[in-house]
Order: sequence, then C-alpha cells, then structure tokens
Amino acid sequence: MKTLDQIAAELQGYDPQALSAGQVLDFLSRLVAPVQDAVSLPLFEALGRVLAEDVVSPFDVPPHDNSAMDGFAFDGGRLVPGAALELRVAEGTALAGKAWQGSVQPGECVKIMTGAIMPPGLDTVVPQEFVKFHESADGTRISIPPGLLRAGDNRRLRGEDLAQGLPALRKGETLTPARLGLAASLGLPTLPVWRPLRVAYFSTGDEILSLGEAPREGAVYDSNRYTVFGMLSRLGCQVIDMGVVRDDPALLEAAFTEAAARADAIITSGGVSVGEADFTKAMMKKLGDVAFWRIAMRPGRPMAVGRIPPASGQAGNPNGAILFGLPGNPVAVMVTFLAFVRPALLQMMGAGAAPPPLLKARSTEAIRKKAGRTEYQRGWVSTAVDGSLQVKTTGSQGSGVLRSMAEANGLIVLHHAQGNVAVGDELDVLMFDGVI
Repeated sequence: MKTLDQIAAELQGYDPQALSAGQVLDFLSRLVAPVQDAVSLPLFEALGRVLAEDVVSPFDVPPHDNSAMDGFAFDGGRLVPGAALELRVAEGTALAGKAWQGSVQPGECVKIMTGAIMPPGLDTVVPQEFVKFHESADGTRISIPPGLLRAGDNRRLRGEDLAQGLPALRKGETLTPARLGLAASLGLPTLPVWRPLRVAYFSTGDEILSLGEAPREGAVYDSNRYTVFGMLSRLGCQVIDMGVVRDDPALLEAAFTEAAARADAIITSGGVSVGEADFTKAMMKKLGDVAFWRIAMRPGRPMAVGRIPPASGQAGNPNGAILFGLPGNPVAVMVTFLAFVRPALLQMMGAGAAPPPLLKARSTEAIRKKAGRTEYQRGWVSTAVDGSLQVKTTGSQGSGVLRSMAEANGLIVLHHAQGNVAVGDELDVLMFDGVI
C-alpha cells in the first residue's frame, strides 16, 4: 500500500498549497481501491448496487425471429420494386407465446401479432393499417402498396438484443431499473454485487447545533449532515451517522477511531482550514497518514485527505478507512463532494462508470472569473425559445449561501484556464438530477 508521500511523488507539479482540480482527481484515483466483498442479491434488492461479475446471457434474446408489429407476415423475396404485392391470407393467426402450426403456400401471408414467432419461410411483416383487403373466390386477399417495405422489415431477429454466451451486463455497472429488467428477461433471480460501501460521517465544531437544540448566539444548525446523508444515500452507500463532535481532543479521537473501525471511508465537515483554532487537524495527523490541501477552486479551497487505520486490536478494514476532510461551509461541502469525493467513492464501490457528462448551455449573463482556478457556480438550466439550452446563476455565489444551491439544478463548471464569461458564451454544466 502506497503512502500519501509516495502517491504525491508520482504526480507532476504536486503542490499541496496550490492543487488543480485535475490533480486532486488524479491523486484520489491512486489512493482508493475497490471493496472486494461480493454477495448475491434478489433482483428486488439489487437496485443501485454494483455488479461484481459479468452477467452472461444463457440464451438468445429474443429466442426466435418474431414480429415487431401487428400485421401480416410474408416472404419478402416476393417484393418487386415499384409494384404492389397481392397475397392470399392463410387460415389462422400467429400469436405471441406459441409457434404457429399452419402451413404457408407460395403467394400467401399469415396474420400475425406483435411478438409472435415468424412462421417458417416468412421474414417480413406489413403493418395491418397499411394494407387493403378484398374478397376473392379463394378467400381474403391483401394488397401492399409499392415502395412501402423492404425484405426483412418489422422483424426482430433471434439474438439481436442479447446473444447466448456473451456478456449481457458488465462487471462494474450500476444496476439501474433497465438493467434489472434486462436481468429478469434472462430468467436470473439473483445477481452478484459488491457489498455497500460503509461511510461514516460527522460534523465538527462547538458552534454546530443539532436539530432540536435551542438556538444560541454564534451557533448554526448543522445542515451538512443532511446534505451529505442525502448524497451518500443517492449513491447507495451504507451511511453511519455519527452526529456532531465537539472541539475536544478526547471526543475527536474516539470518533475517528470508531469511524475507522466501522467504515471504509470517513467524511467530516469543518476544521481543515489554515489557521483554524480547533483540534480536528491535529487529531487527523495523530491518527493517520493525512495531507492538507489548498485547492485552486471556488468554493471549497481547503480539504484534507488520507487514510486512518483502526486502532490496534480492533476489527475492521485492515487497510484503514479513507478520510475526506471537507470544509465547513454548506455549499463548499456539496461542491467538494460532487467534484472529488463522489468519484472516489464510486471507484471504491467497484463502479466502472465514466464521469457524468457535462452539458453545454449558453450563458444568459456575464460572469466574472479569474483564470488559474476552477469555479463551480450554482446555475439553473432551461430551454431557450430556439430549443437550445441556456443557463443563469442562482444569485449570490457565497460558499455559505445554501439557498442558491437549493434553487439550482446544476453546477456551472468554469474551468481552470477559463476567464470572464460574456452573454451568449457556451458553458459546461454538471446537472444535479439523481445526484443531489
């Protein structure tokens, strides 16, 4: 296991007092490792979990060529360019769920329902609303207009969705509702998934009030526990809420020690700024291998990261818990979580997902920005009259203005080298849906 100093030595231009957002992500990707404990879960319990193995399709899906439409199945080789096609309708109807038992003669078609197995020798389906009917001496006939179809139209091919013996789902994929449905279509009652990531969280500081406490001068209610709890829950983590820990060395040591024994990761808020008169930083240094950073970003400049082992003789993760010491301001907590902690936790969960895509939207206002740092501004994305996406900020961008985060639906990402923004400039936006 590499120490933080060894990881830092691998990074070009590493300076803990002036890290770029990209360097932080690079560092964290080298620090964390996926959990290795897998369990088998029923599908109803597997939503949001991460696959521990590839899921191989035991058969072709669909298992037979079948109709994609209600209509009439026929031999597409009888189509002639520019000419209508007349066919006699054979007796009976091909229904979904069982093979058609009749026989088809040359020049005949079969009435067929969506999902029904294609009768032998037939490869094309004309939707019933496109045909004309007429009666003749030998029965009902249909006429198909010229140029309407090509051979093979409206037919689902055997195995076109999933091929037998090939992976249907990949290790590292998060199980979404669609992926659960896909697993169910293969007849699989359970799936192999990684266990949930255990994350312990507590707020620090004598100025923090828990809900239910009476207000007092200079104190603020703890909003960070609830936003972090929500983001961890959305991520599928097992959250260990350790409440508020006061600025007392004995209490802080007990909290960090317990968290390291119980969790894969520890998240704290507050106590990591330069020059703060509290005991949090000192206790982090005492108990673990911890680095303190000043990141070239706004909001959320101070951050601590490292590893805290369980106390001697305690059970728990033998490699220790990864520590994320976040700033205390509410918006800074959410931004640093989204920008850095969430990707690291996903890696620890074994998820192979790429970072969420950044949408492009045009700014409806001018925004001041200094080059040399990454800024994350709270924004509201909407649809302009011409159908394009547009974005505006949600007011004051102070790191303690929680209302502007609650009114946003995404973060405007102003990159490290980017300068001032003019009206109409195209910006990158990280949307919140499913995250916050």
